[in-house]
Amino acid sequence: MAKRPPRGFHARRAVTRSFDWDDATDSSEPSTAASAPESRPVAQVAGHIRDQLKSDSQLRDIWIEGEIRSFSRSGPGHYYFSLADPEGDTSLACVFFRNQNRGMTLESGEHVLVHGSADLYLARGNLQIIVDDVHPIGAGVLQAEFERLLRQLSAEGLFSADRKRPIPRYPKRIGVATSQSGAVWHDIQQVLARRWPLAELLLAPCQVQGQGAADDIARAIEQLNLLASDAPDVIIVGRGGGSAEDLWAYNEETVARAIFASEIPVISAIGHETDTTIADHVADLRAPTPSAAAELVAPDRDEESARLRGAELLMSRALERSLSQLHTTIAALDERLDRSAPDVGARRIDLNSLQQARDVAMGRQLQSLRSQLVANVQRLHALNPLVTLDRGFAAIADDQGRIVTSAARLQANQPITIRFRDGEVSAVTTDSPSIYEDSPHA
Repeated sequence: MAKRPPRGFHARRAVTRSFDWDDATDSSEPSTAASAPESRPVAQVAGHIRDQLKSDSQLRDIWIEGEIRSFSRSGPGHYYFSLADPEGDTSLACVFFRNQNRGMTLESGEHVLVHGSADLYLARGNLQIIVDDVHPIGAGVLQAEFERLLRQLSAEGLFSADRKRPIPRYPKRIGVATSQSGAVWHDIQQVLARRWPLAELLLAPCQVQGQGAADDIARAIEQLNLLASDAPDVIIVGRGGGSAEDLWAYNEETVARAIFASEIPVISAIGHETDTTIADHVADLRAPTPSAAAELVAPDRDEESARLRGAELLMSRALERSLSQLHTTIAALDERLDRSAPDVGARRIDLNSLQQARDVAMGRQLQSLRSQLVANVQRLHALNPLVTLDRGFAAIADDQGRIVTSAARLQANQPITIRFRDGEVSAVTTDSPSIYEDSPHA
């Protein structure tokens, strides 16, 4: 069945007011002609209401104080309850999902602080608060928010000791994110001028408390990271003491994530020693005060001078010990060399003795050889047939030049040569030789 057009007061509103569902803004311009309003499906209207809830920054991040009523727990571990004014009838439906409630104990009647965001449960059209943290009412909103964000960032690993970087021992440039007019900047300048004037200080001025301070601090950290050739080696994020509200900017998630994202090591120096902020947990190093941060960020020149003098003395003594040990070693080597070197005098005497023995042996050998030579010469002389010729004998050779030692070797009319001591003559045998019967050569 078609819907009837509105009547009376509602009809007049339909004529004078219209609504653009695309940009969710009202228009109060009067219509030139009356027309029936356009109808919308329930799901579209509910979705629009839900989008309006989610676009409201105050409803996306809200702390609500109230009393827990009608508490129940589902099988999977989700908590369902109503949060009501203790002395009134107004209440809000709340759901605390298992992955957020961590099994904490809640009871009906408890007076608590609840953190969450408003949402519309489309299936039933119910407004509900999606809870992500609950604290007893005595804790206070600031403390409850501090603990909530502390748990959240810790679960994300922003406080992990493994990611904390060492602070450079001798920084050339030190960035400082603080108020230009505050005492912190003056104190850091004074301390570093006294302790380590070699370092260059770079100020990134920012608001340190009040509305917008967290964004300003985060922006200062980012600006120091964006410097190119003049980038600092370390950053000090600091401010002086104050109340919890004064220091609250350093508990904001924006500042925590800016410190975590910094590529340069960060030292936090916020308030007094007893003050602890979330920025202290994220920073690579926490200093109890800004002045202490200036002392931690760089060495003391007097202490470094004393340390260098001590190191020089130790090196000098070590060098003297090394030289002494080298001298001792060289002396020992010289002594060993002297002991192991040959006795040249003794060796020379031995050599002379050997030479004399050689000369004697060679003389004896030469004498023996000479005697043997004489004996051999005499023996050869005695065996020389020419010597026999001196005694009147002659030697006969055949026509071949061979010595004839037997008459049986000659024939008649055979040419022969007769050799005497002083010459030789040719002859011819006249007849056959006569052989003696008792000749040994016959």
